[in-house]
Amino acid sequence: MSDKASCSGGDVRSLHVEDDTAKMGKHQEDEEKEEEKRDEEKEEEKEKEDEEKHDDKVIEVGDYSNMEAPSSLKTLCRYVETTLLPEDKILQFTIDKEVFGGERDTFLLPEDITQFAGMLEIGATVLAVYMRYLHDVLKQANMCSMVGFIDPATVSANSGTLADRSRLVAARLQKTDGEQIFMMPYNPGANRETVYFLDPLPGHRVVDEEAKNIVNSAIKIYNSHIGRAGRKAVIWKTLSGTPKQPSSVECGYYVMRFMRDIINDPSLGFENKYAKGNQEASYPQEAIDEVRNEWAEFVCQIIKQGNN
Repeated sequence: MSDKASCSGGDVRSLHVEDDTAKMGKHQEDEEKEEEKRDEEKEEEKEKEDEEKHDDKVIEVGDYSNMEAPSSLKTLCRYVETTLLPEDKILQFTIDKEVFGGERDTFLLPEDITQFAGMLEIGATVLAVYMRYLHDVLKQANMCSMVGFIDPATVSANSGTLADRSRLVAARLQKTDGEQIFMMPYNPGANRETVYFLDPLPGHRVVDEEAKNIVNSAIKIYNSHIGRAGRKAVIWKTLSGTPKQPSSVECGYYVMRFMRDIINDPSLGFENKYAKGNQEASYPQEAIDEVRNEWAEFVCQIIKQGNN
């Protein structure tokens, strides 16, 4: 009996274990399914949130009535929303060779315009478009022989080797009579043999070494090309009396305003104006908006000409 009972007892324990294992397996399977379902629900919820965020973003971008920007810039943003984005287009036009010494095609992306409208950081293309506008201002004032421009895209940090960029600057200088003041916006990440360094960032600033090497080499190449001995060393003058930008974002806007202010003074007395040695206050927003308005009106004019 004891053997039978023992055997029987063993069978029962075995059945219980198998039964428990089956139950545990089923329970685990149910839990996995439940977890899978929860993950799917979370994923769906996240997708829904992303869609809602995207919808909110679109509404926000399209709400130009509350945007703090000149009316011409709001008009341009509406053009981005109603035409460029729906039709997957960009703005393309040609900058004449008189501006930078060689003809170049320019491509304005929708984000170039919306970033400019939002007072976000801007790049070389936006600056080049404004320089094209300023070239017209110079022509009207008969000042093209006094002031010239160097394409910011040819000297920017990722535009080739230092030697390549120096040669491009030298080539630009060779297409002039040597008496012009040149404006060369440079972003690290005027050019006779005195180079004026205008930097709107606060504090005691020194000239970026790469920019200095590019210009020094370019002037050396230029002097060699025209057979002039030139100075032993290029003179660099830091003009510390420029208005100071409130943060690191406004660089492009301040550079645009500097160029505008220099050109609007026929005497080109910017050295005395900015060499006070005292840190000037920031530009008021109205002064920056003047530049933004001129830029937007010029781009609107290009669009209008393209549609005719």
